[in-house]
Amino acid sequence: MAVADLTLEGLVHDLNNVFQTIAETADLLGHDPKWEKLARTLQRSVDRGERIANSILETNRSATELIPVIDNAAQFCQDYLECANRPKIGLSRDIDPDFRLKGDPGQWERVLVNLFLNSAQAGAKNIRIAARDRQIVVSDDGPGIAPDLLPRIFQERVSTKSIISGLGLYVVRSIVEKNGGTVTACNGPTGGAVFTIQT
Repeated sequence: MAVADLTLEGLVHDLNNVFQTIAETADLLGHDPKWEKLARTLQRSVDRGERIANSILETNRSATELIPVIDNAAQFCQDYLECANRPKIGLSRDIDPDFRLKGDPGQWERVLVNLFLNSAQAGAKNIRIAARDRQIVVSDDGPGIAPDLLPRIFQERVSTKSIISGLGLYVVRSIVEKNGGTVTACNGPTGGAVFTIQT
């Protein structure tokens, strides 16, 4: 095994040790009714962190079910918004139950989390996700994307929000392309942003 692989495995191992410590802390907090809700949120965040860390080493390119990925991404977003004292966002779905993705579910979860949070932070109150025929479409009822930003919306450090790093959509494109797909953005005919992923 290459030195780089050993270093990467060591990093993932160390991250999982950190997650284990947080999980044990959440378990202790969960015994106190006052902190029970926070403990559940922490545990779900730990679970997500472990999925992402372990996906770094994932080499299996077998098909991934989309519905559990959506469930995990939606739950993380609602936890995040609640902890940030922001209103929860509505999510409607039109998913082909047989839809499958190439690649690791943890990476696809990052894609959907970034898209969902991007909508929420832009002011959307509702998100719709549809998936069939190798295409995923995420649309919202927010203000949409300014025309001057559209051509470079997936570039690094480009953001519609000055307090955000501008990496979320860059990460989306990177992961989608890594798995052999494409992603585009536009504004819907009645407003709101629309992101289309071709897998």
